[in-house]
Amino acid sequence: MNAWTRRHCIAALGASVLLPVARAQAPAFERSPWPRRDVTPNLETVDLQGQRVRLADFKGRAVLLNFWASWCEPCRAEMPTLQGLPPLLGEDRLAVIALNFKEPPQRAQRFVAQTSLTLPVWLDPLGEHAKAWGVRVFPTTVLIDRQGRARERVRGEVDWSSAEALGWVERLLAP
Repeated sequence: MNAWTRRHCIAALGASVLLPVARAQAPAFERSPWPRRDVTPNLETVDLQGQRVRLADFKGRAVLLNFWASWCEPCRAEMPTLQGLPPLLGEDRLAVIALNFKEPPQRAQRFVAQTSLTLPVWLDPLGEHAKAWGVRVFPTTVLIDRQGRARERVRGEVDWSSAEALGWVERLLAP
């Protein structure tokens, strides 16, 4: 584990310890608009089967691009509610992509098997995609509209089945 990963793992662990107390006062996430001056980065990588995948192939559908790691407890906690969104809102309208941060494919595959995760899992083995998308906190989810433009960034754990989060996604799906 390099220093960057260790520092963010410790930050994530610290946040998970503090969150039960903080939840009564403030949400465990921070939502912000995508900076207008920032273009939406291209994303080409491989999935768990080693197949080349591209974010551009999802134009016409809204996308939630979730940056996560198996060592991140808040990431693990929010994954089931993320997984429930496409069946609820229409898989032809919404895709959720789980982009794994700097873990060996075997570790990500083990997580998928242990949790029965059915979301597409893509790999960011060097952390280059997280850097390009400005991700410094895990989990981070980027909300991307049907034209392929990043619209919002949510840092931290979210209950994606909540009325608040469903409202964000519904607005993303609107024509």
